[in-house]
Amino acid sequence: MDVTALVDEFLEYLEIEKGLSPLTIRDYRHYLNNFCMWSRVNSPISKPSDMTIELVRKYRVYLAHYNSPNGNLPLKKVTQNYYVIALRSFLRYLIRKDMDVVTPDKIDLPKVESRSLKFLDRDQLERLLAQPDISIDRGLRDKAVMEVLFSTGLRVSELCRLNVDQVNIERGEFGVIGKGGRARVVFLSDRAKLWLGRYLGKRVDSYKPVFINYRKLEDPVVNGEKLRLTTRTVQRIIEKYVRKARLPVKATPHVLRHSFATDLLMNGADLRSVQEMLGHKNVSTTQIYTHVTNTQLKNVHKSFHSGNK
Repeated sequence: MDVTALVDEFLEYLEIEKGLSPLTIRDYRHYLNNFCMWSRVNSPISKPSDMTIELVRKYRVYLAHYNSPNGNLPLKKVTQNYYVIALRSFLRYLIRKDMDVVTPDKIDLPKVESRSLKFLDRDQLERLLAQPDISIDRGLRDKAVMEVLFSTGLRVSELCRLNVDQVNIERGEFGVIGKGGRARVVFLSDRAKLWLGRYLGKRVDSYKPVFINYRKLEDPVVNGEKLRLTTRTVQRIIEKYVRKARLPVKATPHVLRHSFATDLLMNGADLRSVQEMLGHKNVSTTQIYTHVTNTQLKNVHKSFHSGNK
């Protein structure tokens, strides 16, 4: 049995049948290629039944002692889990093909410490959003980028994929295709409509992307695809204004997504609606926000804790 060929087949299945994004498939390829290289050297697989719980145990021991190429540091437990999750998904696919491999349910994931949820409070958000110099085109673009991120809760990759003909500023809503090919509608606040409208109103080109890079040049007859902002560029834009605002939080585009969710929940939005707006497949993913937005618990503390008397 050629495990590498089966991995390639599995990745094609993820792309065609599951509709996963190229970035997700790239990650799965990385994690599973690591398993293939390890098995060739340490536990060669000649038939499906060779993929046993004992083989998985040995692989997990290897991961626990594996030093990452970047910085020669051991893999964090949460990163080790990504490797194991990819392997479990691969095994589940092989079982669907009636191959005799270890059942994924027998492979537990170790508990990892919950990462603290970072978000900006209202004052921090206002300080951040006030930083761009809106008298210049690039500053106006940056202002629109941040207002749209906070208004919609878009993932940075979703923001970068936006096209001008996709966004209806007058209606203040538009559709996006998110993780797993799931479609959803997102909404622009009055402020986001204002700043996005001002930014697009100053554009004299007919380029396709909503957010473009002003440092590059492109033939005006081309659709401007080469000018489309990358996710890394948007990350740098946010980092720049976080430093300028001297915020105590290391904010990223995803922190603005967290801030969008916590803002809605703190103001009384229900969890299911926020789940829909974030594009989460399961409400359990959205529930990570509830421990910082539970106003009922806060009111109980304020009413009954003796320190408040």
